[in-house]
Amino acid sequence: MYPEGLIFDFDGTLADTMPLHWIAWSKLRDHHGFQLTRERLYSMGGIPSRDIVAILNQEQGRNLDPLALAKEKEGTYLSLLDQVEPINAILNIARTQHEKIPLAVASGGTRRVIETVMDHLKIRPLFQVIVTSEDVIRQKPAPDIFLEAARRLGVEPAKCRAFEDTDIGLAAIRSAGMEAIDVRQILGNDVKN
Repeated sequence: MYPEGLIFDFDGTLADTMPLHWIAWSKLRDHHGFQLTRERLYSMGGIPSRDIVAILNQEQGRNLDPLALAKEKEGTYLSLLDQVEPINAILNIARTQHEKIPLAVASGGTRRVIETVMDHLKIRPLFQVIVTSEDVIRQKPAPDIFLEAARRLGVEPAKCRAFEDTDIGLAAIRSAGMEAIDVRQILGNDVKN
């Protein structure tokens, strides 16, 4: 089946941001004294920062403010914006399909951050739709963010192909009834996340 719409995760799929997210989380961890390893963070790829803080609170018996820490992490991450690089192997798919079929981004990040990074990379015009964690209630691995992207594109979910770099995101795509592409298989060792 040739897809009628393409949906892309953002962090680790279109933009090589995961190492910078780790730097920002490391600074928060050191400042606030919670436990978080790189492997653990990467395993939660696609989960919004506020939800990660809530998970850590529950696991570690902490009472950190999820919204305040998410905002602090966002600010730290954006201070590293000049270091964000595109993942051209995946972006080239979007560039090739641009104006042929509709394209969307479906990200667990916030709209402000995703659009800021897209502008930095000069890729926002490629995508007709941007859906973020703020647009749905249930986050990955629930299918909602991908279903909302398909709805906004005007394409049936079964006719969409979606690209992800995490197991959580791939589960969400499959739950949405879409063809799931694991970009880690395309990228090999070029991008580690």
